[in-house]
Amino acid sequence: MSIHTAAVIGGGSFGTVVANILADNNIATVQWMRNEEVAASINNQHENPVYLPGVSLNPALRASTDLLAAVQDAEAIFVSVPSQSVREVVAAIAPHLRADQALISTTKGIEPEGFLLMSQVIREICPHNPIGVLSGPNLAKEIGRRELAATVIASEDSDLRRNVQQALSCTYFRVYASNDLYGVELSGALKNIYAIVSGFVAALGMGENTKSMIITRSLAEMSRFAVALGANPLTFLGLAGVGDLVVTCMSPLSRNYRVGYAIGQGKSLDEAITELGEVAEGVNTLRYVRAKAQELSIYMPLVMGAYEVLFNGADPRRVAEGLMTGDHTSDVEFALPRCEI
Repeated sequence: MSIHTAAVIGGGSFGTVVANILADNNIATVQWMRNEEVAASINNQHENPVYLPGVSLNPALRASTDLLAAVQDAEAIFVSVPSQSVREVVAAIAPHLRADQALISTTKGIEPEGFLLMSQVIREICPHNPIGVLSGPNLAKEIGRRELAATVIASEDSDLRRNVQQALSCTYFRVYASNDLYGVELSGALKNIYAIVSGFVAALGMGENTKSMIITRSLAEMSRFAVALGANPLTFLGLAGVGDLVVTCMSPLSRNYRVGYAIGQGKSLDEAITELGEVAEGVNTLRYVRAKAQELSIYMPLVMGAYEVLFNGADPRRVAEGLMTGDHTSDVEFALPRCEI
């Protein structure tokens, strides 16, 4: 059964482009946000002036500041709020949901208590609802301009995967499917850390060889961490892994990259966040991943170095230089077993 009605919870840039694609695909869509002025602008001027200025939105897209009214009739609910708000928002709607309403997280973050990914937080609150994750190399401003892009819908529920593929696929946005919910979501959260590191590197004027080394060693760290936590490392070779990693490590449109770039220019973390004006999930994710890596004794020099730069004032140049020493010299962090003939 396909999706006919949907809600997007969150008024940010990615939530807005998801809501707009749904509306373009003739799905009755309500977007919830706290800001009454932005909601009025979406309803009357068909524009999100704060997060997607200049992007024309489908006139059929409705915005609301009434959370319960927004989700009441939605067959699919896309959760697109910052990670620190996911539990609060989902808990507010949970008592009013039907068991057949699907919840799809687009938030790339980690809750520190228990090291929970967003789908795990949602499942804890709504154990009887179908749950999915949308993740990939998806810079919202490019999607808003209808530039070609692709993403991954991950869920253990095959009907949910198929329905979201149908609901969001269009001429400029392709949706692939995966049943590795944990791997897709973990890769989406981890890559934000390495976008910050790549921002350091770019601001310091380091060369293309250095940038390439940072990205590939980032993938190695992500894979190493994934294996330690029981995820499938092969997922990290897809769109949600290396695809998302590359785009966030190379594009000044990436919020986390911009935070790293500002710090590489000599600004403090507070100054970088203030200048950005948006949430950069990688800052908090860095704290949580560093703590987990220390707990499990996982070798992650980029994570450790980035933490020292952001929170202890270390020189960003040392993060890249730190890869030139150490005992961990394996290039590829995992390999498929050899087949016996």
